[in-house]
Amino acid sequence: MNLTVLGSTGRTGRLVVSEGLRRGHRITAFSRRPHTLPPTPAPTRVVTGDGRDAASVRAAISDADAVIAIISAPDRKGPHHAEAVARVLATSMAHAGVRRLAVTSAYPIVADSPRLPIALLRRLFADAYADAARMEVVVSASDLDWTIVRLNRLLDRPARGGVQISRDLLDRPRPLTRADAAAVLLDAVENSTHARSAINVAGS
Repeated sequence: MNLTVLGSTGRTGRLVVSEGLRRGHRITAFSRRPHTLPPTPAPTRVVTGDGRDAASVRAAISDADAVIAIISAPDRKGPHHAEAVARVLATSMAHAGVRRLAVTSAYPIVADSPRLPIALLRRLFADAYADAARMEVVVSASDLDWTIVRLNRLLDRPARGGVQISRDLLDRPRPLTRADAAAVLLDAVENSTHARSAINVAGS
């Protein structure tokens, strides 16, 4: 499968690229800073650009069968562009005839427990979560075969292999390793189990 990865140079994006290559996919890495990609494993193709620029996005998805977009992350620093990138991406994919999209979001924007930590997170990352929520509206309103992957708190640790995945709210969600998150994102575009739905993902 030809996969385009937006956000390929971030901590989760790098793992999506490496795991996708390990699974035998041809990977186009799209990034504003491609020089920060590790030398190995090298993606099949690299496209430099900004996700808000339609011409760059169209070039990145020109031969794609599916797209994984890691464009939403909790960050107190602004500005946040997930909504803007989602608009350009949805339009570009529809124009190019690329149907399958998996896009990251944040589980705390819908979680209802544990109440105190969730309330604190929503206060700390209010702007980022608001942007992620608007991004979800854009994606879910599109005609694409989308999956919104809401990730719980991410850890920079080796894969554990055990995850909770549900369209409903999670019971006692635990932190999730970035490696396991990468696997979930790849699984999402490799099959249609969760097409046109939002899934909540945490460690088990």
